[in-house]
Amino acid sequence: MTKYAKRILEIVNSSYCHPTAEQIFLEMKKNHPKVVLATVYNNLNQLAADRMVRKIVMEGSPDRYDRIDDRHDHLICSRCGKISDMKFCDYSKDIEDKLGESILSYDLKVYYTCEGCRQ
Repeated sequence: MTKYAKRILEIVNSSYCHPTAEQIFLEMKKNHPKVVLATVYNNLNQLAADRMVRKIVMEGSPDRYDRIDDRHDHLICSRCGKISDMKFCDYSKDIEDKLGESILSYDLKVYYTCEGCRQ
């Protein structure tokens, strides 16, 4: 793993705000002033392919990145885009039973209006 990939992984794993590639890039620039945004994207794509980070795709918004330390789902505010971690029931067995074969993972995103936007 390259030094950039290691640092990107550290940033994602230490964050609970589900950062975008640009946010990660700005954090990287503090210690690696020569890094370019394409390097961050390339490393994030590889880390996601290697299942070392989780890519959260939301239509109409930049992709976000999340740590993979435990199984959890996401609440997404449809107004402000805030993402919160939430643990719902693990539906893996139910999905596998209905599908008739094992799955690698699933991504449950629940859209709602957060308390701040409701007020």
